[in-house]
Amino acid sequence: MTITRETLTIGAFAKAAGVNVETIRFYQRKGLLPEPDRPIGGIRRYGPTDVDRVKFVKSAQRLGFNLDEVAQLLQLEDGTHCHEAADLATARLADVRLRLTDLQRMESTLAQLVKACSSSRGKVTCPLIACLHQHAPAD
Repeated sequence: MTITRETLTIGAFAKAAGVNVETIRFYQRKGLLPEPDRPIGGIRRYGPTDVDRVKFVKSAQRLGFNLDEVAQLLQLEDGTHCHEAADLATARLADVRLRLTDLQRMESTLAQLVKACSSSRGKVTCPLIACLHQHAPAD
């Protein structure tokens, strides 16, 4: 689909950006996407810069940036604020690394519990259920 100027209705815009119409409206309410003026008796139209902006937001979200951080990145998008963008990315990277550590701990604990469940025979308490009742998974 070739997009020229502001020719897209909100439905076509959403499709071109790979999101649904409610996502477009949500981004507008959050200030991530400007809402174009509605011509008298007409409908709002969107263009390629709007599509690019939504794709930018979605790309940033896939990297773990929350919408407040995305808004900050959008303010820095002129390319002259690389240091500030790097600071945001550094904080996001630290968070990702913490989550990875936590996920690795969870994976190890669950693997141990699944193994314990698989080796249990007869009428014994399920190790997984017992662990969860203790509120403190084994490390």
